[in-house]
Amino acid sequence: MTKTKQKKQQGFFTYIKWFWILFGSGVLMAILVFLLASWGVFGPMPTFEHLENPNTNLATEIISSDGETLGKYYLDDNRTPVAYEELPENLVNALVATEDARYFQHSGIDARGTLRAFIFLGSKGGASTISQQLARQLFVGVRSRNLFEAVTQKIKEWVIATRLERNYTKEEIISMYLNQYDFHYNADGIRSAARIYFGKEPSDLRTEESAVLVGMLKNSSLYNPIRREELVFNRRNTVLAQMAKYGYITETQKDSLQGLKMNINFNPESHREGLATYFRMHLQRFLNGWIKENPKPDGEKYNIYLDGLKVYTTIDSRMQKNAEEAVEAHMKNLQAEFFHQNTPDRNPTAPFLDISKGAIDTIMRSAMKRSPRWKNLKNDGLSEEAIEASFHEKTEMTVFDWNSDSYEKDTIMTPLDSIRYYKTFLRTAMMSMEPQTGHVKAWVGGVDYKHFQYDNVIQGTRQAGSTFKPFVYAAAMDQLRYSPCYTLPDNQYCIEPGKHGNIDAWCPKNSDGKYSGEDMTLKSALANSVNTVTAQLIDRVGPGSVATIARNMGITQEIQEVPAIALGTPDVSVYEMVGAFGTFANQGVYVKPVTVTRIEDKNGTVLYEYTPETKDVLSKDVAYAMINLMEGVTLYGSGGRLRHSYAKNQTVYKEIVTGYPYELTNPIAGKTGTTQNQSDGWFMGMVPNLVTGVWVGGDDRSIHFSRLLYGQGASMALPIWAIYMKKNYENEELGISKDAFEEPEEMSINVDCTKQTQEEQDDLDTEDDLEDIDF
Repeated sequence: MTKTKQKKQQGFFTYIKWFWILFGSGVLMAILVFLLASWGVFGPMPTFEHLENPNTNLATEIISSDGETLGKYYLDDNRTPVAYEELPENLVNALVATEDARYFQHSGIDARGTLRAFIFLGSKGGASTISQQLARQLFVGVRSRNLFEAVTQKIKEWVIATRLERNYTKEEIISMYLNQYDFHYNADGIRSAARIYFGKEPSDLRTEESAVLVGMLKNSSLYNPIRREELVFNRRNTVLAQMAKYGYITETQKDSLQGLKMNINFNPESHREGLATYFRMHLQRFLNGWIKENPKPDGEKYNIYLDGLKVYTTIDSRMQKNAEEAVEAHMKNLQAEFFHQNTPDRNPTAPFLDISKGAIDTIMRSAMKRSPRWKNLKNDGLSEEAIEASFHEKTEMTVFDWNSDSYEKDTIMTPLDSIRYYKTFLRTAMMSMEPQTGHVKAWVGGVDYKHFQYDNVIQGTRQAGSTFKPFVYAAAMDQLRYSPCYTLPDNQYCIEPGKHGNIDAWCPKNSDGKYSGEDMTLKSALANSVNTVTAQLIDRVGPGSVATIARNMGITQEIQEVPAIALGTPDVSVYEMVGAFGTFANQGVYVKPVTVTRIEDKNGTVLYEYTPETKDVLSKDVAYAMINLMEGVTLYGSGGRLRHSYAKNQTVYKEIVTGYPYELTNPIAGKTGTTQNQSDGWFMGMVPNLVTGVWVGGDDRSIHFSRLLYGQGASMALPIWAIYMKKNYENEELGISKDAFEEPEEMSINVDCTKQTQEEQDDLDTEDDLEDIDF
């Protein structure tokens, strides 16, 4: 062998040696780097326990009785996880085809993709696998702009990705990744994203819809369908092309799907928007109280914003939607008439009536001091003079407006003017309950929670007016065994001074100031809200008996035991009135309204189950007799317009109500109520398996219609009940009864006035006379 060949051979072996030395060193260096990263040299790494239980904030989910999500409680993360089995196949296929085509072949790191990224410097695609992207979201965070930090972050991603692959199945990693991703607009995770952008559950996503959401994974802020529709449309079609490339759809399917519009159905989820907003805020108060009394096993308190609780409620989403639509339809129309009657020309003190300027100033100043603005400035240390001065400075603001498509408008006004502006709007409350169970099915606390956050269902109390009269009649039937057919004269009636407590003589008038002088059955008297008959009844049973029955039926507000309560002077809430009237429909058994049936933690462990609270108040025959009495209200009394196409002024009535005539034909028991000066309008309506109460009025008692035609309960509140019930009856799946109320097998009270005999009337009169004798 020549020396030249020997030198060449030695040089070749030298190259080989150094190649393997360098290669081995590189491998050892890579192993060392991975070891250093796993030891935490480049920053803290998640522990095994952390990998098993990633620290993800989970929103508390509010679930309706029909299985729909009403809303969520969250701080920053509106996230509700879904299992892999709940993800549609087209979504998984779109994800793999677009983000990680060899996902099911690698173990966390795609060697081919990584090598390609190095050679082409990322110009032909990145190298991050789905597992690496999940690692970055869970444990690494936003990619640093510092080169060294970016490299170490990438190394940590590799290490964590391989660990994730060892701890979880491929399917679990996909579901974790989609559950974790922030899709923008409070759409944290795939479930929120599907609901917010398409108004459906993930399992219902179509292929082209899944492609939109997968396309957003590249950058949800940039590729957002609300802000950049064309860009997102093109990105969606890129995803569909990737699906065709890897055989998940055919070329024909791809071409067809790429031609479709995106059809975004944007449903933002926030605490002030969506379905049942007032109920959700009430429920939040309930949960805060429950949390204080029910700590975790380790003594810590549950967090409704982070712990992923599931709260199962009695609200039916379909009935809730019907209720909100009924309130919107009527209140928008009624408000237009109120504005028409309260222009500066027609009413210089609008929206107030019948009060002095001094009284108005007092109301406004009180409202100013109760406002959040006053409290915030007070906490900032400003003097009262400075705070009050700020209420006179004009500022930009967004206010409620029935005439805008979004019910909002931008304007400039002083904060004090905004207070007066909001006082011009009529308020309302509505609650609907199943009397046999106490399950609350619908809850509407106002016209718009975003701008009117006071919940008039349970926070507000107003005078009950004639809706309180059934308690008086129930006391008479319970104690004196009167029947709906018992008669009393419609004459002016006075209760002597001092007879029922330290009061002056009380001589109530009928609403029209007239007296027929004729004997009236109790059924006719209640149907027409005859005050003189009600006064005679409370005189015979005593105010204490009436107050006791009302309290036993769930009224917790203070009731002064004076005769005037017969005409509805006590302040009550819609919540308590619905529970009370439920006693009549439930054969005399009071069932406390309930809104939550069960609470579970994120693992499905039951933390709370409700126990019904019931009380026997009336006998079955008295309860049924009361139902019979109140059926008269809707047959030929103040609630008759539910059935008949007439009103005293039909033209005007049609202008201020929606959907009239209603022409409901099924058995309905109910009672209207109107307070002094038309400040409050009520309607309580019942069918055998649903009791609903409605109240309408101003923010202050001095805000009201000037005429009874517009301000009575039959005009202000009854139409909401009618619209709501008609919508319910259109959906047979709700099972709202059209049947007659169940009559007890043994009735000791006669309810058929065609069979009332003079002998029965005389017997009752004799008993009344005996009651008046002081033995």
